[in-house]
Amino acid sequence: MSDFSATKFGRCWSSLEFGKQPHRNQVVSETVHGAQLAAAAQSANCVTCVEENKACKCGKDTEVLNLQSEHRANATSSFTHSVINMIGMLIGLGQLSTPYALENGGWSSVFLLVGLGVMCAYTSHIIGKCLEEDSSSKTYQDIGQQAFGAKGRIIASTFIYLEIFFALVSYTISLSDNLPLVLSGVHAHLSWLPLSASQLLTVVAVLVALPTLWLRDLSSISFLSFGGIVMSFLIFVTIACTAAFGGVRGNHSIPLLQLRKIPGISGLYIFSYAGHIVFPNIYIAMKDPSKFTKVSIASFAIVTMLYTALAFMGAKLFGPAVSSQITLSMPPHLIATKIALWATVLTPMTKYALEFAPFASQLEHNLPCTMSSRTRMVIRGSVGSILLLVILALALSLPYFEHVLSLAGSLVSIAISLVFPCAFYLKICWPQVSKPTVVLNGVLIVLGALLGVVGTISSSKALIQSIQSGHSR
Repeated sequence: MSDFSATKFGRCWSSLEFGKQPHRNQVVSETVHGAQLAAAAQSANCVTCVEENKACKCGKDTEVLNLQSEHRANATSSFTHSVINMIGMLIGLGQLSTPYALENGGWSSVFLLVGLGVMCAYTSHIIGKCLEEDSSSKTYQDIGQQAFGAKGRIIASTFIYLEIFFALVSYTISLSDNLPLVLSGVHAHLSWLPLSASQLLTVVAVLVALPTLWLRDLSSISFLSFGGIVMSFLIFVTIACTAAFGGVRGNHSIPLLQLRKIPGISGLYIFSYAGHIVFPNIYIAMKDPSKFTKVSIASFAIVTMLYTALAFMGAKLFGPAVSSQITLSMPPHLIATKIALWATVLTPMTKYALEFAPFASQLEHNLPCTMSSRTRMVIRGSVGSILLLVILALALSLPYFEHVLSLAGSLVSIAISLVFPCAFYLKICWPQVSKPTVVLNGVLIVLGALLGVVGTISSSKALIQSIQSGHSR
């Protein structure tokens, strides 16, 4: 098996395992979320036991598995590589909605965007401090267990799977919104199936991506992850080209502040920074972990500047008419628009296998060791396929990208990126924490919880109203 994780972009995908010590890796953002590759390796070890007629010790010999995981995660990432990895994990689906969020919140809401970036950079820093405190902690769930025992691990894992679920629904909605523009000349209709042309095209696209859920070749899944990162950067570049050379007059005025919309857009902003689940893996892959704080500062500074530039570009170019996904507002005749639309459509198709990897690996690990490799593959692929079809049905039923993304950010991402790291840090490092730091983390917990609650209520109401208005048409 080729180890793609040893390449420039892939080192942070190499140190995850599930079972007694589940590991989570994100794309993200986007969140968010990357491939959990070593997770599948643990399951592969169990399959090897069966195929070689050896006594299976999977799930028992956790020390050996940990050593293997550490070996796979040899600390070889330089400062530059770590920054690239962290930026790649942060930039994702959330970038599409930043112009919409800025236009709706007002130009002064950029201070919220930047402020959340600063706060998330700080929580990234204290995640590194938690890992320093206990060298046996390798993942976000490990930190949760280190802080609050089994309950901490369960809570962390629950929010991780919720984030995966919301991310997949959001990706599928994005696919459904952009696909008709990419295939504008295609007219799809089946008289016996009550679906619109865009819904039918989305079903076909998801069915095309469905076989990727059956992949057990880790290098193939890593390649998909790399493709997703390239697509995210390509979207940003094409939007910048549209602003510079697209002939669109960017003279729209942006309102100063629309306070009533801040709770909803806070969820969109925080979702754009959702990458903390993968940061422990970036940390342990570094040659010099003492530079992790500098990596966090550099990465969040670059990403925040990109988001800010993209938000102002989109809001100035399209004003109140800007869509919840900036690609839907771009002039359809431009080559840059076509590239951006194709990148937006292909991104979800590269994410399905990546986002399902941690769940699939956990499922396969829990299967009896006496089960054959083929049976494991069939169960893994079948369950993943069924879940993806359920997500497809939900996405087609709730085609409200901005409300689903805002709900995901407010309900899940703000907890993972802001509240939990502060709580974990205070619990783990309490003897060494100064009083000002206690106050700072306490304020961030309260602020994060407040934004989460208010944002969840706001986005839930907006989603319900959209569903009701959609049914009344």
